[in-house]
Amino acid sequence: MGQTGAAMLVKRTLLIAGIATLAGCGTGVRLGPMEHETKVLELDKSEMTRVELKIGAGTLRVEGASPKLMEGNFDYNDPGSKPQVEYHSTGVRSDIEVHPSGTVQHGDSKWDIRLNDSVGMDLVVKMGAGEAHLNLGSLNLRSVAFDLGAGEVDADLRGNPKRSYDVQINGGVGQATVHLPRSVGISATAVGGIGQVNVSGLEKRNGRWINPGHENAPVTIRLDVKGGVGQIDLVAE
Repeated sequence: MGQTGAAMLVKRTLLIAGIATLAGCGTGVRLGPMEHETKVLELDKSEMTRVELKIGAGTLRVEGASPKLMEGNFDYNDPGSKPQVEYHSTGVRSDIEVHPSGTVQHGDSKWDIRLNDSVGMDLVVKMGAGEAHLNLGSLNLRSVAFDLGAGEVDADLRGNPKRSYDVQINGGVGQATVHLPRSVGISATAVGGIGQVNVSGLEKRNGRWINPGHENAPVTIRLDVKGGVGQIDLVAE
């Protein structure tokens, strides 16, 4: 399939997904006024934490610089979109999961989450038909995983990481743009599905995309990208 044909298929698929999402609003669910909730998790003795964010439909914003372990502001107008925050700690390690209370979401949902920069972090983001803006460059990342549905994700990993870490991206029918730092090593494998995987600022060698001039850098971001029907852009800048 040519680039133009693939782009048309992506747009058609996103349109169908959007229509399906809007159609769900006509199932008799009564949407009320926007509700607002704040969730705060205090810093504990955890040296590392796993954060899993599952949002079915809505807007997700994630960034660092929180003095707490996590701060979340949530707005929604459907009971099924009411956020649930689950937290477990074993002392050295903790687990945080944020997900909607219902299996089906309608209406409008907005999550704004700030995370701590010092705690080692494994971050998992699972998107439905939403939109995510992830500014993750200041976090002490150990691993990152994106599971895309029909949404759009813009993830910024630019910063000064002190350790190497892995990034796994599983494409759906949505679109993802991942910004990578030029000051560290990059090693990426990118395999497209029906959609496209576009790479900018990296050089392809022996089947992998690398950051030229930083092959022997002490810190390397390792990416494994599997495209779906949508489009994934990797941009080193």
